[in-house]
Amino acid sequence: MKAKTVFFCSECGFETPKWAGRCAGCGAWNTLVEAPSETKSSASAAKVKRTSLSRPEKLSELDSRDELRFSTGMKEFDRVLGGGAVRGSLVLVGGAPGIGKSTLLLQICGLMGDSGKILYLTGEESVRQLKLRADRLGVDAQSLYVLAETDITEAVRAVEELMPDILIVDSIQTLYNPEMSGSAGSVSQVKDCTMTLMQLSKNEGITTFVVGHVNKDGAIAGPKVLEHMVDCVLYFEGERSMSYRILRAAKNRFGSTNEIGVFEMIDSGLREVENPSEMLLSGRPDNSPGTCVTCVIEGTRPILAEIQALVTPSSYNVARRNSNGLDYNRAMLLLAVIEKRGGIAVGGCDAYINVIGGLELDEPAADLAAVLAIASSQHDVPIGNDLAAVGEVGLTGEIRSVSALNQRLAEIARLGFRRCVIPAHVRGDVRAPDGLELISVRNIRAAIAAVLG
Repeated sequence: MKAKTVFFCSECGFETPKWAGRCAGCGAWNTLVEAPSETKSSASAAKVKRTSLSRPEKLSELDSRDELRFSTGMKEFDRVLGGGAVRGSLVLVGGAPGIGKSTLLLQICGLMGDSGKILYLTGEESVRQLKLRADRLGVDAQSLYVLAETDITEAVRAVEELMPDILIVDSIQTLYNPEMSGSAGSVSQVKDCTMTLMQLSKNEGITTFVVGHVNKDGAIAGPKVLEHMVDCVLYFEGERSMSYRILRAAKNRFGSTNEIGVFEMIDSGLREVENPSEMLLSGRPDNSPGTCVTCVIEGTRPILAEIQALVTPSSYNVARRNSNGLDYNRAMLLLAVIEKRGGIAVGGCDAYINVIGGLELDEPAADLAAVLAIASSQHDVPIGNDLAAVGEVGLTGEIRSVSALNQRLAEIARLGFRRCVIPAHVRGDVRAPDGLELISVRNIRAAIAAVLG
């Protein structure tokens, strides 16, 4: 008898008995893949043993102290998690191949190995390869256990025998359930293995970190439902050609999703960068045209970022435009505002905008700095190393206020800047730090005149 099959959407996990070109759940095209349906007779063999019967409990009588956080030994990692890892949580860590996901988790094992038992389950490396990498990173934890296994049934058995405090799975795409058809990494296998790990984590109170690969679009590979099943989704970002890495939370049930952690990849592994502003501004040229510094807020942390612009006469009929680190559509909008409201002709020029350090700026507070960098490059006049700019630019060329302005100004003054361009209309009381001159402007024309003369 032929096994019954259904179709799953690889983006959202929507299930349908018939194939269609477009998913009815999320609207994505060509994402439905065929997989055998899950029946009661072919249930997962990796079912976790239940320690107690489920019964309703009063919320007011529950003791939240059982969910106390604990430190992972890395301040930057704890910051992204919301203050530390939560006992019994399931955390998904995604990133491009070779970005440093396994290195990060193995270093955490070295920092926490003496405070509890850790089981490192690897499906991509042998235990000898893992040992070689641990020696290179200087990881020598006495309570770290390793297991090279891809069968989820054997993995669950090993976890129930060892009962570790922390479980690391590298990676979820290599695990499979032998009682289910489909190869490792398929939609049904990833869903089943993740559900098994989630039950294991919640029932036994084991903090589980799961490594997930990303596809060519930068999203976690596999069904989108995978991100809904876990408690936290962390993305490890950065260019492989650059040494700096950024850890960002896309989902966090126990904290904010706005925090980021900054690391630097060195020969001995990842090193925490406790002051990202100094890192991002290191090597800044002196009195060079086309560069301006701004301050953005990542979670609760103010970070200074350098925006560079290069404007040159175009040798083609259509000007070339490129933006790296700043949204392309936002950059094109700012160029149009400069042309129309700022009185600077950039329509026939090639324009290139870059944010130093691989930082992605998605906050409107960086608009004014980008405008000043473009104007500085077009006039070939340096802004000055002691000036920063914070403000949002509207379509009429006005400069609008931004949030947490006092916090931004304090960070700007702390790093030695003496002048800062801010909006004339601000919300709340603005307190100028000692030694920082505030230049209030109403529109971009006034800002360009005040800075470039």
